[in-house]
Amino acid sequence: MSSNAITRLNSIKIETISPAKIRSTVLSVLLPSIGLVAFLFIWHLAAPNIKTSLGDFPQPAEVFAQWGNLVDEYKAEKAREKVFYERQDKRNQEKLAIDPEAKIDTRSFTSRPTFFDKIETSLFTVLSGFFVATIIAIPIGIMIGLSQSLYQAMNPLIQLFKPVSPLAWLPLVTLVVSAVYVSDSPMFSKSYIISLFTVSLCSLWPTMLNTAVGVAGVSKDLINVSRVLRLGWFTHVRKIVLPSAIPMMFTGLRISLGIAWMVLIAAEMLSQNPGLGKFVWDEFQNGSSESLSRICLAILVIGIIGFLLDRSILAIQTWVNWDKSAVVR
Repeated sequence: MSSNAITRLNSIKIETISPAKIRSTVLSVLLPSIGLVAFLFIWHLAAPNIKTSLGDFPQPAEVFAQWGNLVDEYKAEKAREKVFYERQDKRNQEKLAIDPEAKIDTRSFTSRPTFFDKIETSLFTVLSGFFVATIIAIPIGIMIGLSQSLYQAMNPLIQLFKPVSPLAWLPLVTLVVSAVYVSDSPMFSKSYIISLFTVSLCSLWPTMLNTAVGVAGVSKDLINVSRVLRLGWFTHVRKIVLPSAIPMMFTGLRISLGIAWMVLIAAEMLSQNPGLGKFVWDEFQNGSSESLSRICLAILVIGIIGFLLDRSILAIQTWVNWDKSAVVR
């Protein structure tokens, strides 16, 4: 073997995985799995003992079976849509074949919203409301975090409105939107606007408070450096304040998004916005033998989506934050 080959072999560092790291990885997978299996087992045993007005409480297998039924309904609706447009195109082509200048009749397919359409509606609504809340909360949070006097003036209002339930906001929002949002051809439905503003009103406070706390907690040394360099206000905020406040800001965003998702379901139930909340309410009102199973499935889907939304914000925080150790998992 040549001396160069020996040198290359000696330079290779064989990475060994420590037993502690293996144990940590195994436990991170095993313990959640044990918890999930235990939950399903307890659910399976307890369900037959719960009698409701709609029948026995569904077991996990009955709930998961509804997923296949909902997928079949979605596929059937898409097949109906495809047949509708094919028939319409065929009819229009026949008209044009007889008379090239014939007036073409085109109509949109009016389908019954499926479960997956309602998931899409809920996601669009909650992200819209969360976006509106964020663009309001972060600038105000920065301003009140930089000014103790402004914080003292705003704090009573924040503490007054922060605990208000969405069920209390909803009637007021409904009346205001009905009075203001008047149009013969509205871009969005009133139920969507009502849900959006209800979500925004209930979810902006955690982001506002956490942003203010993060801004107020900027290191005095960094502030002194900014003064020495004579940075302008916007430069000071962009270069000094925001990087330091990012961990607290994202903590507020995660809390706000969680609240927004919870509020949305209640808002959709009452405003009749065609999302997951309305799906749950409709199944409750339907009272069929499958209603309980579908409600349970919707609850599981709501929980999974909420978890994925939280992980998405966490991923963005990990990408944006300069201090990776400050990211709270």
